[in-house]
Amino acid sequence: MNFFKIKTCWSNAEFILIKLCMASIYILAGSYFHEFFQNYYKVLLVVFGITVIWFVYQWLKKMKA
Repeated sequence: MNFFKIKTCWSNAEFILIKLCMASIYILAGSYFHEFFQNYYKVLLVVFGITVIWFVYQWLKKMKA
């Protein structure tokens, strides 16, 4: 099975989850080097965790359909 040849039909609204997921981890990584975001570590980790779980669930649901 070639993973990269699998076709799915994702709507733009469903891509919001992966974008939010990636953005939160990028900000978290960037905040490690900057004190401005230091107060938001817990919030960013929660957003990242929720969006990862939600995105993987959506992805698995699409793959089964």
